Amino acid sequence: MPRDHRSNPMPYADRFVDVAALLPGHDLPWLRDLRSAAIERVRQLGLPSVRAEGWKYTNLNALNAVAFQPSRPGSTLVATDRLLPDLGGHRVVIVDGRHRPELSSISLPAGLSIASLSNLLRDDQEIARPLFEEQYASDDSLNALNLAFATDGFVMRVAPAAVIDAPVEVVQVSTAEGTAIHTRNFVIAGPGSSSAIIESFVGTQGAIYWTHCVSDIRVGAGATLRRYKDQQEDTRAFHTAADRVRVDPDARYESFALATGAGLSRHEIALTLDGQGASCQIDGGYLARGRQHVDNTTEIRHAQPHTTSGEVYKGVLDDQARGVFQGRIVVEKDAQKADGHQLSKTILLSDRAEIDTKPELEIFADDVKCSHGATAGELDEDALFYLRARGIDLAEARRLLVEAFISDALANVSNAMVRTAFERRIGSWMIGNAGGRTA
Repeated sequence: MPRDHRSNPMPYADRFVDVAALLPGHDLPWLRDLRSAAIERVRQLGLPSVRAEGWKYTNLNALNAVAFQPSRPGSTLVATDRLLPDLGGHRVVIVDGRHRPELSSISLPAGLSIASLSNLLRDDQEIARPLFEEQYASDDSLNALNLAFATDGFVMRVAPAAVIDAPVEVVQVSTAEGTAIHTRNFVIAGPGSSSAIIESFVGTQGAIYWTHCVSDIRVGAGATLRRYKDQQEDTRAFHTAADRVRVDPDARYESFALATGAGLSRHEIALTLDGQGASCQIDGGYLARGRQHVDNTTEIRHAQPHTTSGEVYKGVLDDQARGVFQGRIVVEKDAQKADGHQLSKTILLSDRAEIDTKPELEIFADDVKCSHGATAGELDEDALFYLRARGIDLAEARRLLVEAFISDALANVSNAMVRTAFERRIGSWMIGNAGGRTA
């Protein structure tokens, strides 16, 4: 098959032969076949390029130019001081793409099952195989790359009607210079269950590495799943992540993603509301400075009638940082009474900062209620004047306004401990940013 004209060749794919025998499940014929087909797809398609509509604002040439090596066993944990505080949950630690049980802390209550992907492939192929085969999408080169190189990940299963009070914490740490880390996760929330996940991504300071994570999530009928992400990679690193979520009838999925790290990051969410009464709230915040590039690209698909979605993203950009928000709501022809709303707001602290926003509504039904909005601008001069008139200096006034703006995006985070942890992270970024600088 000829190479897709929209994409860039990727030399990294040639390193697959060097690590294939080290990957989990390499002795399973069905998985070897899947991985081989996936790497061939990568060679055909290459990396997405700016000529592809969904990638017109994010150029991966810088990533492709680095001679990354796939991660190998034997890394040690670093950067523990940058992890999210212990929230009293069940902690899973993944270092350089491999589960580290000696660093994890899991005491499973009834109804909750957590396993590393490598252990599941070894111990329970009846569960592992359908997960891989059902979720594989051959038309996405980054997803195919992840499938081919995936070293590990976590598999979380919540039993029907189980209520898991403490959140599951998943900490992914990257330590090795010049390494690409590929992890693949599966989350299955059984019908009527309730649970929460907190994922944090950290790495060695000053190192160039690439974190690449794909998560497939199924929220069963009547279930509630809350998912929180804290991306605080080193600013020389690359971070690409994709979440594919399916929400069944009367189920609810909530997420909040905070991005302050990585020199170039992109987080994709593709969510389908696949049953009457299904709903979601997809929110995020991002703060970038220097020459950081942060991309949030989402698609919410209303596939059935009487479904509801909400989406709020807020960002703060300083220096020459660039933000991208692409939000798409699709209402299929039979999805009458769909209700979908989307909002993106960005503050620019420098006249050299840039935000590219592309909200989209694609509606094929005639009885719906949908809206989208996007704004970008500077800090409110009247609010600054009000604070300064009360004796607050300029830097502190700017810090207070920015912190209040981005913290407001946390309004839908229902877990108080998680919300507090994110507020502290935002405050730390603002202190490090000296309250914001003008160009």
